[in-house]
Amino acid sequence: MNEKLSIVIPVFDEAENIERLYSEITQTLSDPGYEYEIVFVDDGSRDKGLQKLLALRESDDRVKIISFRKNFGQTAALSAGFDCAQGEIVVTMDADLQNDPADIPILLGKIEEGYDLVSGWRYDRQDKWLSRRLPSVLANKLISWATDVKLNDYGCTLKAIKREVVKNITLYGELHRFIPAIASWMGVRIAEVKVNHRPRVAGQSKYGISRAFRVLLDLVTVKFLLSYSGRPIQFFGIPGLISGLLGGALAVYLTIQRVFMGIPLGDRPILLLAVLLILIGVQFVVFGLLGELQTRTYYESLDKPIYFIKDKYGID
Repeated sequence: MNEKLSIVIPVFDEAENIERLYSEITQTLSDPGYEYEIVFVDDGSRDKGLQKLLALRESDDRVKIISFRKNFGQTAALSAGFDCAQGEIVVTMDADLQNDPADIPILLGKIEEGYDLVSGWRYDRQDKWLSRRLPSVLANKLISWATDVKLNDYGCTLKAIKREVVKNITLYGELHRFIPAIASWMGVRIAEVKVNHRPRVAGQSKYGISRAFRVLLDLVTVKFLLSYSGRPIQFFGIPGLISGLLGGALAVYLTIQRVFMGIPLGDRPILLLAVLLILIGVQFVVFGLLGELQTRTYYESLDKPIYFIKDKYGID
């Protein structure tokens, strides 16, 4: 492995773990074949973590530090690390020592086999079953079904990603857990390997059961981005047409009853339902058309590609 590595690590109130984490990473990557940098992203920590990072930087110039003015979240921290990473392969991991740096060579080995993104699978997860493991299992199955990217552990931060993939991933909100699904849109080769997961020995977990609700909302966003971002008229238009056709059929039925059977319509709730379905159908189609206009403005004004090339032969 002669390519330079960038180890990107978001840090938020993990002062007690930083020195041990750094020591384990340097020990794992001490092989002469590894050229690397460690990019710590201090996500507005309130402890003495930044001071410890600066002390590491004084003794090792491979340590790079990005310091946020406040806590922006893990997605923003990873995005900043991606923007500043100089390595041909980017490895992401948590700062809480639950990810094992000794697993980095395993991920890199799969990259050498030709994969573009390798994600860790915390096979023997050391977390509470009810509050962490059970929601994670359910969320992983749901995300795999919705995105068609079958992974056992979307929540594992330990990943290895090629530079050309990282530089074409735009993260916002809390989409960091969906990086494999977002990358799949580019047609990358994705692998998953079992990695060690260790119990937390210091610091406090930043996640709770409320995260499950945010995951569901983010999943809707990812599903739209993967399947309909380039054709929003289909996302809005199909339910709009169904609603409009149902409302129109009801309106025709009521008209036949009124004209040919003399049945009054004034006190029938079904008339309001027909009108409502027609209006909803029109609104959905209009939303789809507006989405199409915005999509074209987005792609054309930013010269955004609608495809990604892996290799070129005989073409400059």
